[in-house]
Amino acid sequence: MNDHVTSDRARLLADFDRAMREHAPPDGPGVRVERVGDVVRQVGAAHDWNGVCWSSPDLDGVRADAAIAEQVAHCERVGCDAFEWKLYGHDRPGDLGARLLAAGFEAEEPETLLVARVAELATAVRLPEGVRLEEVRDEAGAELMARANERAFGKDGSWLRQQVTARLREDPEHFVALVALAGDEPVSSARMELYPGTGFAGLWGGGTAAEWRGRGIYRALVAFRAGVAAERGFRYLQVDATEDSRPILERLGFTVLTTTTPYVYRRASS
Repeated sequence: MNDHVTSDRARLLADFDRAMREHAPPDGPGVRVERVGDVVRQVGAAHDWNGVCWSSPDLDGVRADAAIAEQVAHCERVGCDAFEWKLYGHDRPGDLGARLLAAGFEAEEPETLLVARVAELATAVRLPEGVRLEEVRDEAGAELMARANERAFGKDGSWLRQQVTARLREDPEHFVALVALAGDEPVSSARMELYPGTGFAGLWGGGTAAEWRGRGIYRALVAFRAGVAAERGFRYLQVDATEDSRPILERLGFTVLTTTTPYVYRRASS
C-alpha cells in the first residue's frame, strides 16, 4: 500500500473518529449523548442503541478500568438490559478488550468499518427481474422490513419494527428505510441514518434472504441510499460490515479503515 493511500485512510479515520465518535450525534429523537470522564456514550430507550461510542486515546490501564466500572454502574443504575462498549481496532490501551471481558462484558462478532466518499459511488439502481424497491413510510412498511430482516438474519425482528416505526414518527427527515419485494414477499431491507452537521450518513441493516443473494439486491440498496445522501449534500457513507458484506462494499469503492467489536454488558435479571 503506497503512502498516499495510507495517509488518505488515516485522514478518513481521523474525520470519522472526530465527527462520529468523540462528537457523536444522537442516533435519533429521544436519545442523548453524554461525555462522562474518558468516554462518550449514548443513552436512550430500550429499542435504541445504548453504549460507549468513544474512549480517550490517552486511556491507560488504571483509567480504563475506572471508566469500565463507571459504565457497568451506569447500566445497573438506569436499569438497561444491555449496554454496549463499541471497541475499535485502534482504541487504547491495547488490552482494552481483555479488560472489558474481565468486567463482565461479552464480545460479539467483530465487523469492519468502511467509509466511502459519496461523490465517488455509483447511484444507478439495478435490480433483478421481478424485484422492486419501496421506501418505508408507515407501520405496514416497518412490518415488511422486520420480516425481511428475519429472513436475512434468522433472528426476531420486533426490535427493528419498533425502531423504524419510532424513527418514521419522530424524525423522518433524517432517516431512510427501504424494503425489496419480490411480488408481495419482502426479501431484503436496509436503512440509512443521516447525521446533520457531520458530513456522514450511516448505512445499517442491509440483509437479503438466502435464496435471493448474489443477484445484486444488496448493491441496489447501497446505490439507492448513496443517491439520497448525494442529493442531501452528505460527503461520506459509513458502514459496519460483516464478512459477507465487506468484499461487496470494497468492490463498490468503500475503504477499510479498522475493525469494530461490540462488547455487551447484560444486566442480570432480578
